[in-house]
Amino acid sequence: MDHRFQVNLRGIIDLLSNHLYSRPEVFVRELLQNAVDAITARRALDPACPGEIRLTVVARGGGPPMLEARDDGVGLTEAELHALLATIGQSSKRDEQGRRTGDFLGQFGIGLLSCFVVSDEIVVVTRSAREHAPAVEWRARVDGTYATRTLEADVAPGTQVYLTCRPGREEFFTAEAVTDAAFHYGALLPFPVHVECGKSSRVVNRDGAPWRAEFADEDERTRALLRFGEKTFDERFLDAIPIRSRAGGVDGVAFVLAHPANLNSRRGHRVYLKNMFLGDSVDDLLPDWAFFARAVVNADDLRPTASREGFYEDDRLEAARAELGESLRDSLVDMAKRRGDRFRRFLEIHHLAIKALAAQDDECFRLFVDWLPFETTRGRLTVRELCEDGAVVRYVDDVSIYHQLAKVASSQGLTLVNAGYVYEPELLARLPEVRPDVVLQRVEPENLAQEFDELDLDEQEAFHALLDAATEALRPFRCRPEARKFRPSDMPALYQAGSDARFLRSLEQSKETADPLFQGLLDSIAAGRGPVAHTMLVLNASNPMIRRLATIKSRQALARAAEVLYVQGLMLAHQPLSSGELGLLSRGLAGLLDLLADRQEPQP
Repeated sequence: MDHRFQVNLRGIIDLLSNHLYSRPEVFVRELLQNAVDAITARRALDPACPGEIRLTVVARGGGPPMLEARDDGVGLTEAELHALLATIGQSSKRDEQGRRTGDFLGQFGIGLLSCFVVSDEIVVVTRSAREHAPAVEWRARVDGTYATRTLEADVAPGTQVYLTCRPGREEFFTAEAVTDAAFHYGALLPFPVHVECGKSSRVVNRDGAPWRAEFADEDERTRALLRFGEKTFDERFLDAIPIRSRAGGVDGVAFVLAHPANLNSRRGHRVYLKNMFLGDSVDDLLPDWAFFARAVVNADDLRPTASREGFYEDDRLEAARAELGESLRDSLVDMAKRRGDRFRRFLEIHHLAIKALAAQDDECFRLFVDWLPFETTRGRLTVRELCEDGAVVRYVDDVSIYHQLAKVASSQGLTLVNAGYVYEPELLARLPEVRPDVVLQRVEPENLAQEFDELDLDEQEAFHALLDAATEALRPFRCRPEARKFRPSDMPALYQAGSDARFLRSLEQSKETADPLFQGLLDSIAAGRGPVAHTMLVLNASNPMIRRLATIKSRQALARAAEVLYVQGLMLAHQPLSSGELGLLSRGLAGLLDLLADRQEPQP
């Protein structure tokens, strides 16, 4: 024997109010949505139909307020009331095979039930424009029951919905709340939406979508769009760029943030579906590289989720995302070609986004590469400015190494490029594709040390004791000291570590906080790297303090000084200190203080 599912309407209402819909006032959206679909169907029968929606707030003395929603749409027959309004999941916006038709907003026959979130009773008075039938009243209650009756009164084709405020929901039945909700959800609707209260009446969607309006020139359009963006997001933007996609029937505008954006941040976009508001925190509408923008768009042919507050991730949405990215990219290309000053202002803030785009797109790489800025020892320079200096572009692809070498390279008169940030190594590696005369030179710390001046024989003899004591003190840390002369002379020592040594340091840092099992795994990785890599501490023989240190005879004092210089070199190289190295700093300073105290004790 087959049985039917039993539907608990109160449970459905709880699902709607507390889980499915994020805002209680979403019932206004459902009223507008049904009205728009009804007018769309009426226009198919009678193109001369005016097409108006009226929301009227009625204050009733000491009683609860009411809201009336009226439209001059296609209306319903009594049979349609039973089939559509009383059946959850049924919709008039589907064809005989159950497929959703393309001209309507509604997807599921569940929207009107959202009115139970604010009212214990829903009254619908409707008359069909398709059939010569009398008007019908449908009265539904929160307990899951409903009744219908035929009305004798002469009612014009269309639908009226009456809601009586449930106790505790009065805030949603004020003129201000209804106006705000009607504008929020229906600002782009193609039919006028009137909100009335007493003698007051206002059309909330008079302006429509500003990106579809006609303007005298591009500057006037940009100013209008920026005003719209500021009003929509309560934020000022740097620029406004119209975007569109044939896939999904999407059009709108991308607003460029006036401040640098985090690469991993998610930008909530304001999205309309067939000009009805869908959501203002819709993610993943634009490509990942467009993290600098917040968009307002309307989609005519994307599939909404059941809550109608986002889109299903499907092939159509993926295609729309790709086309919107191409539209935005083309606008940036056009800006770079025709409005260089405007593009430079954009790059000053969002160069990381353009680097991401250039890394993914060959055409954009060729178009934008000369504009791309890089951090250098001479300040921020574009690729074009770098290439004007000569045929050799020296760079490092590690931020800590750059900070380690920047001061030294600058004092040597070398321009060193910091390519240690995301996208930058691959962008520089491709530079010869567009500038074949450029030679790229990746700089390692040991390469730079080879250009330092050697000590003469007398200097080698003077530094022998210091280097011998330092060798013994730094052996546990796999660091070898050397003495050279280099600029700037105020830098006492330079810590240098190759890629293998840096990798080994990172493993050792991880081992200090890892559990025993993971420590064993890290040991295995380190063993597989081959011979242990050593680092180097280059003592600057041009530095007055180092030269004075070389005259000290106490081996213990030299060892303590070498330990302090080693830790100082690590810190200047922006290297994290291990627990042993932190202890080395404390021990070295304490040892030097003890030696100083011993020297100051009075002789007997």
